Amino acid sequence: MKMYAICDCDNCYCSCERVFRPDLAGKPVVVLSNNDGCVIARSREAKAAGIPMGLPYYQLAERFPSLDVAVFSSNYELYGDITRRVMSIIRSECTEFYRYSIDEAFCVLEDMDGEALKAWGERLSRKILKWVGMPVSIGIASTKTLAKCADYFAKYYPGYNHCCVIDTEAKREKALKMFPVKEVWGIGRRMRRQLEDMNISTAWDLLQKPQFVVRRQFHLPGERTWLELKGVDCVPLDEMHGKKSICTSRSFPGTVKDFDTLKTHVANDAAKCSEKLRKQGSVCNNVMVFIDTNRFRDDLPQYANSTDLTLLTPVNSTQEVVGAAVQCLRSIYREGYQYKRAGVIVTGIQDASAIQTDFMDFDALRHEKMQQITTATDGINLSNGSETVFLGCQQYRQRDERGKSIGFRDAIKHQFRSKSYSLRRKEFLEVR
Repeated sequence: MKMYAICDCDNCYCSCERVFRPDLAGKPVVVLSNNDGCVIARSREAKAAGIPMGLPYYQLAERFPSLDVAVFSSNYELYGDITRRVMSIIRSECTEFYRYSIDEAFCVLEDMDGEALKAWGERLSRKILKWVGMPVSIGIASTKTLAKCADYFAKYYPGYNHCCVIDTEAKREKALKMFPVKEVWGIGRRMRRQLEDMNISTAWDLLQKPQFVVRRQFHLPGERTWLELKGVDCVPLDEMHGKKSICTSRSFPGTVKDFDTLKTHVANDAAKCSEKLRKQGSVCNNVMVFIDTNRFRDDLPQYANSTDLTLLTPVNSTQEVVGAAVQCLRSIYREGYQYKRAGVIVTGIQDASAIQTDFMDFDALRHEKMQQITTATDGINLSNGSETVFLGCQQYRQRDERGKSIGFRDAIKHQFRSKSYSLRRKEFLEVR
């Protein structure tokens, strides 16, 4: 019988920070968003203390003055490297592997009974903790949605020893009667409100509704979730990876007035989009840029706009995606406004191995050169740490009172960023 295992890193970002900081064990830890704006990750201790997700950083000390909280700026370079090590271990322990997100992966397991599945999950969890230092919970069941339910119990109930297996009808019924419907994989905010109006609080309550009612009320996605909870495997594996669109957007710490500073933010967002494209082995043929002022400031003039550019040949190189984004920004930027947010969205995503060059694009040789430059740049950044090599427009140019350039500074604020211990030689952990 085919079974699915979901391997999920516990409190991933906070756990990554703890890998090289064992002194933080048992202490509340939070990780902040880009520009140190608000809380985006919390350790179990921080959740127990009542720190809410999305809490602005400036309110943290005000609302929890007596709580000793370890605060970190987001360090995606470190998180990416540690989770890559975790995924390589998981991949070596199964024949079929599908990475679902930065901290989650599905495994396909066949011809194993309940005891063997339980032993496999517990052994894998111990191995990852010993080799990498990352706590991992594993849920195993006959469908991916049920496996996510099992993962919930493995994560929050210590008695399961980091691995919960749902392999019988009795276990499925017992688990779903205890499982909050709002935690079911595939149920979003809108559907959650509808379920609350129908007095449905557990996954088991949802299953008591006839299939035709679920389909009429929640359409095909809701019916598919209902079937998965019933034990019918109907979520295709090809939906486990490969995004159809990629968006990178950030709100600024203050407001931005001049074009050069705004261009720096957009360039960084576009560079991040191109990096994500290359990671999933794809290219895009459309780049969209949007900008917006602070709609909560009634005392300031308001402006918002967006535009996109369709590329003749799909690309994923940083130079070309950033170039297209800056071209879009120039067409919508207006002086006299204080901008609060900007972002880049790439669409028309397809597999990089199936690029069809447009016969009207006479600059194919330049695309090939850009691809070679990107490959070389990625190699340098992989060996020496991200952003060892980057585009000049990705940093602010600092100027003195007379307007003279006095150097550069990073575009993103990260006052509490930890070192990239496992990537940069100059930041390796020192032991006396």
